[in-house]
Amino acid sequence: MKTMRLWFGCVVGLAITMIFGWSYGFFAALLPIIIMTSADHWHWNSFQQLIVGVVWVTIEVSFINGFFQSSPLLLTVVVGVFFLEKCIAMSHKSSYLFGFVGLLVGSIALNFASYSSFDLEDFSITLWCCALVTVPICALAYFLFPDPIVEQAIDTTHDVQRYDHIGMIRQTALGWIIAMLAFVVFQVGDLNDSLSAQASIIIVLAPMTLIGSLAAAKIRIIGTFLGCLAGLIIQVGLYSWSDNGILFIMAYAIAAGFFCSWLSLGTIKSSIAFSAMSALTVPLTSSLIPDKKDAVYAIFYRFSSIVVAVVLTSGAIWIIHHFLIRVIKSPDESFGHR
Repeated sequence: MKTMRLWFGCVVGLAITMIFGWSYGFFAALLPIIIMTSADHWHWNSFQQLIVGVVWVTIEVSFINGFFQSSPLLLTVVVGVFFLEKCIAMSHKSSYLFGFVGLLVGSIALNFASYSSFDLEDFSITLWCCALVTVPICALAYFLFPDPIVEQAIDTTHDVQRYDHIGMIRQTALGWIIAMLAFVVFQVGDLNDSLSAQASIIIVLAPMTLIGSLAAAKIRIIGTFLGCLAGLIIQVGLYSWSDNGILFIMAYAIAAGFFCSWLSLGTIKSSIAFSAMSALTVPLTSSLIPDKKDAVYAIFYRFSSIVVAVVLTSGAIWIIHHFLIRVIKSPDESFGHR
């Protein structure tokens, strides 16, 4: 049933974006996946974190952009405080989704808001609509494809690392430094067409640990390749019929069904499938949708930019991790700890 829920959520989300013509409609297809992958039953907390996180981060970005955009030094300081807030939220399980959404959306919006071609108001309103429409989509998916409620024993060891204060400080510092480096690089490098690469940096960073991030980097590259390949097959398969909305949504539904079957497994395949779904959805909703240009260039550019971003991010995480374990130490750690 979980496969059907995920498939229903992303396909309906995509259909809604096509009907309303949302510029950043891929969020409507991906947000239901984020919510339903982590929960087999309805939980209001996830939706509250999502909606509050989306609304709050867009308000923060609008405020920062409006008051500090003219002063690069002040902007960098304020953005540093903003990223620190999100990284602290991510270091706690109860607020992880709030922090992750804020860091992902905020890093993208703060970078692109500095370019005159970017409409922050349109981006914010579209994101609000995508977050709000995620609630009824997921509610309907849980209603149509329910899983039986099974009593499970509480895992008392799952959150042991949350009480490792030194570890939490290191995680927060690692996340903050990488997020700030990404922001500075994208600002200085004038990279206004690399949304996917910037998002990949935050996704790789999400585990907030060296081992987790390196594993996420491998998964991101594999998943991106599979998703881009599926998108290319759809492009070539539809060819001159790519402007037919019905055929387009059917082709997407077939590809999504394959990846959603992996998403429901809850293993490494699930992580690969999420990266594949994002790689499939973003270029198709921004380039291949009816009456727009084809997505071949967008697909190839997306894959190459993501690979470069992931490799560089992994290297930076490795260096910063080893720096932090030498600088931030607990009293019982020796100076020779690796």
